[in-house]
Amino acid sequence: MGIPTPLWSVAAALLVLWAAAMWAAVAILARANRGPVRPWLYRASAGVIILGVLGQLGHVQEHIAQVAYWTAHPNSPAWMTPWGDGLAAALGRVDPAEPSLGMEILHLTGNVIFLAGLAGIMLITRRALRSRSRTWARMGVWMQGIHGVEHLVLTLSVALGAGQAIGLSTWFGLLDPGPGLWTYRIWWHFIANIVGTVVFGIALFHLWRERREIADSYRAPAEPASQAPRRRREPQPS
Repeated sequence: MGIPTPLWSVAAALLVLWAAAMWAAVAILARANRGPVRPWLYRASAGVIILGVLGQLGHVQEHIAQVAYWTAHPNSPAWMTPWGDGLAAALGRVDPAEPSLGMEILHLTGNVIFLAGLAGIMLITRRALRSRSRTWARMGVWMQGIHGVEHLVLTLSVALGAGQAIGLSTWFGLLDPGPGLWTYRIWWHFIANIVGTVVFGIALFHLWRERREIADSYRAPAEPASQAPRRRREPQPS
């Protein structure tokens, strides 16, 4: 028995809010990081990273499942897991005339969450510019940023009535629907997500190793003794 449709709608709305909240947090933290050192920025950035990890775990398993299904059914249309299909159907209600729009919105949302997680590593290493975790996160942001633009273009092309998704992963709409298009797109996005996930994992590995130095960078510097306020000396009784 599947989950009732209203629950899928609630889940889809929460997923979109999740992505929006993460990017609102990224914007707030990026601005706050320009000012004085504040210890709460470290904890908040760590929270964004954790949410990004959780989101990508759910996102990448969908692509792994699609490739596994393709291996057994290479000539069949692209398949989605039951939860992916339910979320896509709920998101597709914004325009029922475009059956594939929900699926495009779902994958765009997943990539937006993933990108926010990588941005979280860039935020938390704001004061540790030479850290290896920051180097790998920067690489991931560029890679995932390009991948995110691809999903944005795919989503907009369907939403604007192009009839099919147009982007690098569909050979700009030149491939006719069929096994060739399905195979190309499934593997294109699978490889992009696996490579991005590996880069994210390496950045997290170095972040864990460098956690002490990064945490120390969020501690306010001690005030010099010469600038410390002097206590007023009380008069001694004679």
